[in-house]
Amino acid sequence: MVENLPYSTSVGTLEKMLEKIRAASVPDRFTQDFVSTKLAMKGGTPMGVIPFIKKMGFVGSDGTPTELYREFRNPEKSRIAMGRAFRKLYERLYEMNEYVHDASDNEVKGLITQCTGAEKGSTVGKYTLSTFNILRKLSDFDYAEAQEKDVEEAQPNISPMPLSLPSTGQHPIVGSKSLNLSYTINLNLPATKDIEVFNAIFKSIKEHLLKG
Repeated sequence: MVENLPYSTSVGTLEKMLEKIRAASVPDRFTQDFVSTKLAMKGGTPMGVIPFIKKMGFVGSDGTPTELYREFRNPEKSRIAMGRAFRKLYERLYEMNEYVHDASDNEVKGLITQCTGAEKGSTVGKYTLSTFNILRKLSDFDYAEAQEKDVEEAQPNISPMPLSLPSTGQHPIVGSKSLNLSYTINLNLPATKDIEVFNAIFKSIKEHLLKG
């Protein structure tokens, strides 16, 4: 399947903008005015880099800086945050080689050509490789991978499943000496790993449905 990979046509400007982002304060919204005024990067080229900053997950669709943006500015977390952004950007390449960040330029070129269907030596291929190399130079992949694994292991692996709750008692039919009715509640649990969600659900069931 032929797919496009994210790239910047102005790699030098992208690298410079990332440096300035680390130094500047966090804006309410990452806009052209912020880039030209606060980052002191004027002209069409820096403006053209803004969409790529959004693709990296640093800025939301409405221009609001994300938590990843804030982590990138933290000297202790900057390379880790970039590593996480890198893995997301090049998720398709990771499906082809889980250690693509350690691959040689020739190996990455081959994967880019295979993924995009572009001709060898094409401009798109060159821009993609240049962007890839700039970002991996700024990334720490070992810590980023370790963090992701820690989060996965810390969360309970709960799959959505129907839950049947027995009735809390029997309700006799008026006028009957022996006939009783019982009920069963079928509950579909949400697909989430947040144990607090399930605690809240069962607490509500206990308070409102299972009172004797």
